[in-house]
Amino acid sequence: MTRIYVDHAASSPIHPKVIEKMMDVMNNTYGNPSSTHYFGRQARQVIDGVREKIAESIHADANEIIFTGSGTEADNLAIFGIAETYKQLGKHIITTQIEHHAVLHACQHLEKQGYEVTYLPVDETGLIHVNDVKKALRDDTILVTIMFGNNEVGTIQPIKEIGALLHEHQAKFHTDAVQAFGLEKIDVKEMRIDLLSVAAHKINGPKGIGFLYAQKDLKLSSRVIGGDQERKRRAGTENVPYIAGFGEAVRIVQQEREKKRETYQEFKCIFLQILQDNEIEFLQNGSLDHSLPHVLNLSFPGTNLEATLVNLDLAGIAASSGSACTAGTIDPSHVLVAMFGKGSERLQNSIRFSFGLHNTEEEIVTAAKETVKIIKRLTN
Repeated sequence: MTRIYVDHAASSPIHPKVIEKMMDVMNNTYGNPSSTHYFGRQARQVIDGVREKIAESIHADANEIIFTGSGTEADNLAIFGIAETYKQLGKHIITTQIEHHAVLHACQHLEKQGYEVTYLPVDETGLIHVNDVKKALRDDTILVTIMFGNNEVGTIQPIKEIGALLHEHQAKFHTDAVQAFGLEKIDVKEMRIDLLSVAAHKINGPKGIGFLYAQKDLKLSSRVIGGDQERKRRAGTENVPYIAGFGEAVRIVQQEREKKRETYQEFKCIFLQILQDNEIEFLQNGSLDHSLPHVLNLSFPGTNLEATLVNLDLAGIAASSGSACTAGTIDPSHVLVAMFGKGSERLQNSIRFSFGLHNTEEEIVTAAKETVKIIKRLTN
């Protein structure tokens, strides 16, 4: 059976060139980056080069990039780091109801420690309204954390407008850009972003490595205590091979971003057209106009989520119900709950298809046609 992977928003295959880069570093660059001898300097050179490359990709300075073990750790470092450092200025935080659990659970943890968190609502397309952010701002607000692009429905938030709103306020602005990085143009200076989180495995890099951009004037308490690595902001010997792989993945996505955007948008159109041509009833969760190009979340009335996913898997199609971190649970998507309410039928029949490396037009056509067969079978 030919299997088709359309769950790239959960995780992506490692690019062959990334594997080559990592293997080279594993074989030849084994010194501790903190050592002062040749082998240590060799490892440090790899890290510094990648740090420069990543900084350039978001128009930051190299000393503003902190390597972490994941996107989740980057989110945690931003949220807990700011909360601890700036608590004397207030204990109010603003976020949204549709954040990744790395952000939501961090905020809930802070609530138990006496912080107050405002969870902003979204409209039926999953969009945050800037005016709602403005209304929620208080004199004691110290952090606003709003994701760049949603991992389940793809909705892109008005990050630049929110950054402008916060420019004269004491609150620091963090955005989880794990899904957006590599596909959307990001300029942290122009967008007035103070902190930004990214994970390598979403852009065809290895799992287990991410970074946090932290504006250089920020004070940020460390979450990992030990040595003086990452300018005392994240202790622990750096994972040089994974950092090297991350750098190669960043290099590739920077070169191919516009081509990928066009390709994935075309995949969306092909998929939707096949459903329409076969008179399949569906609703799109999110918006085609303000969405990440690789994410397509569809509701199929009259179907059951688990039955659809099982049938897709049996047909060789790997899709998902949304967030990979909640896979295997019976809890409805918190993103769809925020968009449509707890009683919506969409909570029980929505599937996310997400495109990426190695997908071809032929695969998308096949995946769409198999989806047609399955939906017809389940609804007849």
